[in-house]
Amino acid sequence: MIVSFIIVAYNAEKVLKSCLDCLKKQTYPHNEIEVILVNSASSDNTKGIMKDFQKDNNDFQRVLVLENENKILPCGWNVALKEVKGEAIVRVDAHSTFPDNFIEENVKELENGENIVGGHRISVTEEDTKWQKTLLIAEQSLFGSGIAKYRRTNEREYVSTLAHAMYRKKVFDEVGLYNENLARTEDNEMHYRMKQKGYKFLLSPNITSYHHVRNTLKGMIKQKYNNGKWIGITMRYCPKCFSLYHFIPLFFVLALFISSVSALLGFPIFLYMILALYGLFNIVNLILIFIQNGFSIQFFLLPFIFLILHLSYGIGTIVGLLKAIFIRERK
Repeated sequence: MIVSFIIVAYNAEKVLKSCLDCLKKQTYPHNEIEVILVNSASSDNTKGIMKDFQKDNNDFQRVLVLENENKILPCGWNVALKEVKGEAIVRVDAHSTFPDNFIEENVKELENGENIVGGHRISVTEEDTKWQKTLLIAEQSLFGSGIAKYRRTNEREYVSTLAHAMYRKKVFDEVGLYNENLARTEDNEMHYRMKQKGYKFLLSPNITSYHHVRNTLKGMIKQKYNNGKWIGITMRYCPKCFSLYHFIPLFFVLALFISSVSALLGFPIFLYMILALYGLFNIVNLILIFIQNGFSIQFFLLPFIFLILHLSYGIGTIVGLLKAIFIRERK
């Protein structure tokens, strides 16, 4: 089975080489892997790293280096999908790494009759410091991140979505290309269309990949804000793409605003109730973190980190919903 391996990258010179090194170590026959690398108009040496890989790795069936002038991810995926010749397609983020048997284990599942397959995606840090560990726990916690099963379980089951998945090419042939109006939520919309066509997403315990989380609080705040914003914008195109869980930060921000106004008008009880309930959730979550990870003084910062991230996400969703009213669509 010929596998088309796709990476779309923007200003990824610091992480791309590690990802490509993982590709070079794959146990799956390299002459059955076509590599499609898409540079999204990077201003650093991302394209140079891609070109070096193309020049130095002739054992792959072919290596293409393409350009995505529109920068955003769905446009990059579409540039790659139009060039695919393989029977299977696997998409991997530049900020990720994966074991030597990653492609091999994915292909085994497709050969067993699956159409879409993936595995447990584990979040890791670039450096082993207390601060990095604290940010990693904030990302991994159910209170701070998503509820997607690929983040939290390694049991064999069908799930609602996957990261770093492998697809049979016929899946894209049937559902079409990515919606280029969506910069961050293209997977949500695409996976919704796939499910509407009856395709299932298998989470296999034999497949693992690693996602390298943002290494600064500023980077995490920016990420959560943009995630929230694009969820708001995507409501214009696919309101059924999300669960109620995705809008909890929005409800929290709105409740905080309304109760604060109420407090200014002389009715502070609602604000006290919201703060008490949120504080209780934070305390319970912190206790669970201590139980799972041991005691560290740094972890007392987590309640404040969670608050900042939730506010960023919720405010981002409000901005996104407003933008959805006026946004200009790509043709």
